[in-house]
Amino acid sequence: MGKRRREEGDGGNGPSGSRRSEEAPTIGQQTSHIKNKMVRGAKYAKLKHEKNKAKKKERAQRAAEVARAEELGLEPPPKPVPKTIENTREKDETMVQPDDAEVAADEDQDEFAEHFKRVRPPNVLITTSYKVTGVAYRFISELLEVLPCATYYKRQGYPLKKIVEYARARDFTDLMVFNEDRKQINGLLLVHLPDGPTARFRLSNLVLSDDIKGHARATSHRPELVLNNFDTRLGHRVGRMFASLFHQDPTFKGRRVVTFHNQRDFIFFRHHRYIFEEKQVKEKGKKEKATAVKARLQEIGPRFTLRLQSMQKGTFDSKGGEFEWLAKPDQDTSKRKFQL
Repeated sequence: MGKRRREEGDGGNGPSGSRRSEEAPTIGQQTSHIKNKMVRGAKYAKLKHEKNKAKKKERAQRAAEVARAEELGLEPPPKPVPKTIENTREKDETMVQPDDAEVAADEDQDEFAEHFKRVRPPNVLITTSYKVTGVAYRFISELLEVLPCATYYKRQGYPLKKIVEYARARDFTDLMVFNEDRKQINGLLLVHLPDGPTARFRLSNLVLSDDIKGHARATSHRPELVLNNFDTRLGHRVGRMFASLFHQDPTFKGRRVVTFHNQRDFIFFRHHRYIFEEKQVKEKGKKEKATAVKARLQEIGPRFTLRLQSMQKGTFDSKGGEFEWLAKPDQDTSKRKFQL
């Protein structure tokens, strides 16, 4: 009985009690030292109930403060920001600030500078692996609608180095090679011409337009481009590589937008058509409805996810190429550290 009483105690003098004041341990950490399963379960349930009760009290208090602020015509108190993997991201030395003059100077002279200075308009060559099925042809036909400046050539057994030479000689600015395995598109090799770099991506979660419910049809207008969350030096480089595939002067009348959204080093590709329309919206505290302009999206497709595997200097070279960045298993040890 004496042992049980000690276990039922709060453990203020034990290791968990000493941590509580420093780290605010979780309920599991507070009860993990209790060996008796029934006592541990009862203690866990009690602490969980107290925690939920405290949360409910805080929510009611915040709601009362918001109501009082609205009644007095004051600004409501700020909402608490929940902790996520994104906003608790580990600091990276290569994060780029908007006013970084050094980065701007480097990018003004990099391999993509001619594209952003409108000296070389995009001219993209698309091809595949040696053996492909109908899935690849359907995907490429939809991709040609996304990239009006792209041209498809059948592989016909040529090695990649020969294709790079062919594309360079015919003034193509970029080469996209999609790999298929077991009737699934699983990789993308993106080569910027004439001098690189070369990026290799893993491609997954491909959904073609016909498999998207209520999808729209693409038009021949040049799409707008949106790049989200490419914040590091490597991320800037990848973002500029994607931007070099699209014209700098989109056709806004077409209302098409292509998005590359980076989240936790996964790059989500989406293709939408948008429209602005006026709606009557009821505002809080007012009886009359106000007119508000809202955007409505309709997905065109396709959609897929990319994951960077390597960034190589120069054009494709499987043996003697020098890598700027290469994915390694130990890079995934921390869930809050990202490369892009």
